[in-house]
Amino acid sequence: MEFVYQCQNLDEVRTQIDRIDRALVSLLAERGLYVKQAARFKHSSEEVEGGKRVDQVMRRVEKLAGELGADPRLTAEVYRTMISHFIASELQEFASMGKPLPTA
Repeated sequence: MEFVYQCQNLDEVRTQIDRIDRALVSLLAERGLYVKQAARFKHSSEEVEGGKRVDQVMRRVEKLAGELGADPRLTAEVYRTMISHFIASELQEFASMGKPLPTA
């Protein structure tokens, strides 16, 4: 982390956390829009579930966590949860386009 504002009191800390939360939620929303688009380019539900891509993303973010000083376990847990949600969302989008879902 290159620069972190040195807060003078708890209110300043909370203001900075609120600013970061807004940015995180905005980025989640943006990521979700791209996930929705991805369904258009996939031909099977197996592609949507994307085991290889999930592994690739997890390796990349774990490396990023190390580089940026983030807790690697927290980062991995957040990403696993987020990816699971986005896969479910993308499967719904996939189905809404009339593409077949797996029968389990």
